[in-house]
Amino acid sequence: MRLYHNPRCSKSRQALALLVERNVEFEDYRYLDNGIDPDDLDILIPLEGVIRTKEVDKSLGYDLNNVEDIGKLLIDNPKALERPILIKNGHAVIGRPPENILVLLD
Repeated sequence: MRLYHNPRCSKSRQALALLVERNVEFEDYRYLDNGIDPDDLDILIPLEGVIRTKEVDKSLGYDLNNVEDIGKLLIDNPKALERPILIKNGHAVIGRPPENILVLLD
């Protein structure tokens, strides 16, 4: 289980706290430091709302309706990833609100 986490984000900190409170083993993945794991792209790209559109420079010409462009954007600009995101067994959920991540714990 991997939590895409930005410690500067309150929602991300809340999601992390939910996992810690429940003694869940997970990887605290600092995507701003490590980038997006290419192995996770197929899981992340289909998520509705996975891109923080305010973080996308429109002049770069990314087509947010194109799977390849979304993948390239996430690799080139990890800051554009919505957070937090919990990935478990090939499934992912955006933690907005943070309690959304609990659906993957069942």
